[in-house]
Amino acid sequence: MHGTTQSPAAWRPVEDLLRQRGHRTVAVDLPTDRPELRAVDYAAIARAQAGDALAPILVGHSGAGLLMPAIARALGASHLAWIAAMVPGPVSLADELAVDTGEMFNPEWRSLAEPPTADPVVASYFLFHDCDLAGVRAGLRTLRLFYPAATYREVHEVPDLPSTYVLPRGDRTLRPSWMRRAARDRLGVEAIEVDGGHCPQTSRPETLAAVLGAARPARP
Repeated sequence: MHGTTQSPAAWRPVEDLLRQRGHRTVAVDLPTDRPELRAVDYAAIARAQAGDALAPILVGHSGAGLLMPAIARALGASHLAWIAAMVPGPVSLADELAVDTGEMFNPEWRSLAEPPTADPVVASYFLFHDCDLAGVRAGLRTLRLFYPAATYREVHEVPDLPSTYVLPRGDRTLRPSWMRRAARDRLGVEAIEVDGGHCPQTSRPETLAAVLGAARPARP
Protein backbone atom coordinates (compact mmCIF):
# COMPACT_ATOMS: atom_id res chain seq x y z
CA MET A 1 0.00 0.00 0.00
CA HIS A 2 1.39 3.38 -1.04
CA GLY A 3 1.48 6.23 1.43
CA THR A 4 0.35 9.82 1.03
CA THR A 5 3.32 11.09 -1.01
CA GLN A 6 4.15 8.33 -3.52
CA SER A 7 2.30 6.34 -6.16
CA PRO A 8 2.31 2.52 -6.35
CA ALA A 9 5.32 2.82 -8.68
CA ALA A 10 7.46 3.40 -5.60
CA TRP A 11 7.12 -0.30 -4.76
CA ARG A 12 8.50 -1.64 -8.06
CA PRO A 13 12.11 -2.15 -6.89
CA VAL A 14 10.95 -4.06 -3.80
CA GLU A 15 8.37 -6.01 -5.81
CA ASP A 16 11.02 -7.10 -8.31
CA LEU A 17 13.25 -8.38 -5.52
CA LEU A 18 10.41 -10.21 -3.76
CA ARG A 19 9.29 -11.85 -7.00
CA GLN A 20 12.84 -13.07 -7.54
CA ARG A 21 12.45 -14.78 -4.17
CA GLY A 22 9.25 -16.49 -5.31
CA HIS A 23 6.66 -14.16 -3.77
CA ARG A 24 3.57 -12.78 -5.46
CA THR A 25 2.97 -9.07 -5.02
CA VAL A 26 0.16 -6.61 -5.70
CA ALA A 27 0.67 -2.85 -5.35
CA VAL A 28 -2.77 -1.38 -4.81
CA ASP A 29 -3.66 1.97 -6.37
CA LEU A 30 -6.04 3.94 -4.19
CA PRO A 31 -7.96 6.92 -5.66
CA THR A 32 -6.40 10.29 -4.98
CA ASP A 33 -9.45 12.39 -5.88
CA ARG A 34 -11.97 11.03 -3.35
CA PRO A 35 -11.05 12.55 0.04
CA GLU A 36 -14.54 11.81 1.31
CA LEU A 37 -14.01 8.04 1.18
CA ARG A 38 -13.87 6.20 4.48
CA ALA A 39 -11.48 3.42 5.42
CA VAL A 40 -14.03 0.73 4.54
CA ASP A 41 -14.36 2.25 1.06
CA TYR A 42 -10.62 2.09 0.46
CA ALA A 43 -10.68 -1.45 1.82
CA ALA A 44 -13.25 -2.49 -0.78
CA ILE A 45 -11.12 -0.98 -3.54
CA ALA A 46 -8.03 -2.80 -2.29
CA ARG A 47 -9.97 -6.06 -2.05
CA ALA A 48 -11.04 -5.74 -5.69
CA GLN A 49 -7.45 -5.09 -6.82
CA ALA A 50 -5.95 -7.93 -4.78
CA GLY A 51 -7.61 -10.56 -6.93
CA ASP A 52 -7.30 -14.09 -5.56
CA ALA A 53 -4.69 -13.25 -2.93
CA LEU A 54 -5.26 -15.55 0.04
CA ALA A 55 -4.30 -14.45 3.58
CA PRO A 56 -1.64 -12.05 2.27
CA ILE A 57 0.99 -10.13 4.17
CA LEU A 58 -0.21 -6.54 4.04
CA VAL A 59 2.53 -3.94 3.67
CA GLY A 60 1.77 -0.25 4.21
CA HIS A 61 3.94 2.84 4.09
CA SER A 62 3.59 6.05 6.09
CA GLY A 63 0.02 7.41 6.09
CA ALA A 64 -1.29 4.12 4.74
CA GLY A 65 -0.99 2.87 8.30
CA LEU A 66 -4.36 4.43 9.08
CA LEU A 67 -6.01 2.31 6.38
CA MET A 68 -4.26 -0.94 7.22
CA PRO A 69 -6.79 -2.17 9.82
CA ALA A 70 -9.76 -1.93 7.46
CA ILE A 71 -7.85 -3.31 4.48
CA ALA A 72 -6.41 -6.15 6.58
CA ARG A 73 -9.93 -7.23 7.51
CA ALA A 74 -11.17 -6.99 3.93
CA LEU A 75 -8.27 -9.08 2.63
CA GLY A 76 -8.14 -11.57 5.49
CA ALA A 77 -4.50 -10.56 5.96
CA SER A 78 -2.22 -12.89 7.91
CA HIS A 79 0.55 -10.41 8.84
CA LEU A 80 0.94 -6.64 8.88
CA ALA A 81 4.17 -4.91 7.86
CA TRP A 82 4.31 -1.23 8.79
CA ILE A 83 6.98 0.73 6.90
CA ALA A 84 7.69 4.06 8.64
CA ALA A 85 3.95 4.09 9.13
CA MET A 86 1.41 5.73 11.35
CA VAL A 87 -0.04 3.20 13.77
CA PRO A 88 -3.63 4.05 14.76
CA GLY A 89 -4.25 4.78 18.40
CA PRO A 90 -7.38 4.77 20.56
CA VAL A 91 -8.62 8.07 19.06
CA SER A 92 -8.73 9.49 15.54
CA LEU A 93 -5.63 11.02 14.01
CA ALA A 94 -7.33 14.43 14.05
CA ASP A 95 -7.95 14.15 17.78
CA GLU A 96 -4.46 12.81 18.43
CA LEU A 97 -2.82 15.68 16.57
CA ALA A 98 -5.03 18.22 18.35
CA VAL A 99 -3.24 17.43 21.60
CA ASP A 100 0.09 16.32 20.12
CA THR A 101 3.06 18.44 21.15
CA GLY A 102 5.23 17.52 18.17
CA GLU A 103 6.04 13.99 19.24
CA MET A 104 4.66 12.19 16.17
CA PHE A 105 5.89 14.41 13.34
CA ASN A 106 9.11 16.26 12.73
CA PRO A 107 8.23 19.90 13.50
CA GLU A 108 9.64 20.95 10.11
CA TRP A 109 7.18 18.59 8.40
CA ARG A 110 4.22 19.99 10.35
CA SER A 111 5.25 23.54 9.47
CA LEU A 112 5.04 22.97 5.70
CA ALA A 113 2.62 25.33 3.96
CA GLU A 114 2.19 22.93 1.02
CA PRO A 115 2.42 19.15 0.64
CA PRO A 116 5.98 18.01 -0.11
CA THR A 117 4.74 16.59 -3.41
CA ALA A 118 4.37 20.18 -4.66
CA ASP A 119 8.09 20.94 -4.53
CA PRO A 120 10.88 18.55 -5.60
CA VAL A 121 13.38 20.26 -3.32
CA VAL A 122 11.14 19.79 -0.29
CA ALA A 123 10.37 16.21 -1.32
CA SER A 124 14.06 15.45 -1.67
CA TYR A 125 14.78 16.90 1.77
CA PHE A 126 12.09 14.98 3.63
CA LEU A 127 11.70 11.79 1.60
CA PHE A 128 14.83 11.05 -0.42
CA HIS A 129 17.70 12.69 1.45
CA ASP A 130 19.41 9.31 1.94
CA CYS A 131 19.33 8.41 -1.77
CA ASP A 132 22.07 8.76 -4.32
CA LEU A 133 21.36 10.94 -7.35
CA ALA A 134 19.73 8.10 -9.29
CA GLY A 135 17.56 7.31 -6.27
CA VAL A 136 16.47 10.93 -5.89
CA ARG A 137 15.48 11.04 -9.54
CA ALA A 138 13.62 7.74 -9.25
CA GLY A 139 11.87 8.90 -6.09
CA LEU A 140 10.77 12.18 -7.60
CA ARG A 141 9.15 10.29 -10.48
CA THR A 142 6.89 8.53 -7.96
CA LEU A 143 5.62 11.66 -6.20
CA ARG A 144 1.84 11.83 -5.90
CA LEU A 145 -0.39 13.34 -3.24
CA PHE A 146 -2.88 11.01 -1.56
CA TYR A 147 -5.07 12.77 1.00
CA PRO A 148 -7.71 10.46 2.56
CA ALA A 149 -9.10 13.30 4.67
CA ALA A 150 -12.22 11.55 5.96
CA THR A 151 -10.15 8.73 7.46
CA TYR A 152 -8.29 11.21 9.66
CA ARG A 153 -11.50 11.67 11.65
CA GLU A 154 -12.15 7.93 12.08
CA VAL A 155 -10.99 5.61 14.82
CA HIS A 156 -9.16 2.59 13.37
CA GLU A 157 -8.91 -0.47 15.58
CA VAL A 158 -5.76 -2.46 14.84
CA PRO A 159 -6.57 -6.17 14.34
CA ASP A 160 -4.91 -8.81 16.48
CA LEU A 161 -2.40 -10.01 13.88
CA PRO A 162 1.38 -10.51 13.85
CA SER A 163 3.15 -7.30 12.91
CA THR A 164 6.54 -6.19 11.67
CA TYR A 165 7.49 -2.53 12.06
CA VAL A 166 10.35 -1.09 9.99
CA LEU A 167 11.77 2.09 11.52
CA PRO A 168 14.21 4.19 9.47
CA ARG A 169 16.51 5.85 11.99
CA GLY A 170 17.08 8.91 9.77
CA ASP A 171 13.38 9.61 9.11
CA ARG A 172 12.64 13.33 8.71
CA THR A 173 8.86 12.92 8.58
CA LEU A 174 7.74 10.74 11.48
CA ARG A 175 9.93 10.98 14.56
CA PRO A 176 11.87 7.77 15.27
CA SER A 177 11.12 8.08 18.98
CA TRP A 178 7.38 8.06 18.26
CA MET A 179 7.63 5.12 15.84
CA ARG A 180 9.67 3.12 18.34
CA ARG A 181 7.09 3.67 21.06
CA ALA A 182 4.09 3.12 18.77
CA ALA A 183 5.47 -0.23 17.61
CA ARG A 184 5.94 -1.33 21.20
CA ASP A 185 2.77 0.10 22.76
CA ARG A 186 0.27 -0.25 19.92
CA LEU A 187 1.52 -3.36 18.14
CA GLY A 188 3.37 -5.18 20.90
CA VAL A 189 6.58 -5.55 18.87
CA GLU A 190 10.07 -4.11 18.87
CA ALA A 191 10.72 -2.12 15.71
CA ILE A 192 13.28 -3.37 13.21
CA GLU A 193 15.55 -0.36 12.85
CA VAL A 194 17.28 0.32 9.55
CA ASP A 195 19.49 3.10 8.25
CA GLY A 196 18.09 5.83 6.07
CA GLY A 197 15.03 7.99 5.68
CA HIS A 198 11.28 7.82 5.32
CA CYS A 199 11.13 5.87 2.05
CA PRO A 200 13.29 2.73 2.31
CA GLN A 201 11.40 1.22 -0.62
CA THR A 202 13.18 3.87 -2.72
CA SER A 203 16.54 4.24 -0.98
CA ARG A 204 17.12 0.69 0.33
CA PRO A 205 14.92 -1.78 -1.56
CA GLU A 206 17.27 -4.70 -0.90
CA THR A 207 17.13 -4.14 2.87
CA LEU A 208 13.36 -3.81 2.86
CA ALA A 209 12.84 -6.83 0.63
CA ALA A 210 14.95 -8.93 2.99
CA VAL A 211 12.84 -7.85 5.98
CA LEU A 212 9.56 -8.48 4.18
CA GLY A 213 10.74 -11.80 2.82
CA ALA A 214 11.36 -12.95 6.38
CA ALA A 215 7.85 -12.03 7.57
CA ARG A 216 5.66 -15.06 8.17
CA PRO A 217 1.86 -15.41 8.29
CA ALA A 218 0.17 -16.38 11.50
CA ARG A 219 -0.16 -20.11 12.06
CA PRO A 220 -3.75 -21.39 12.01
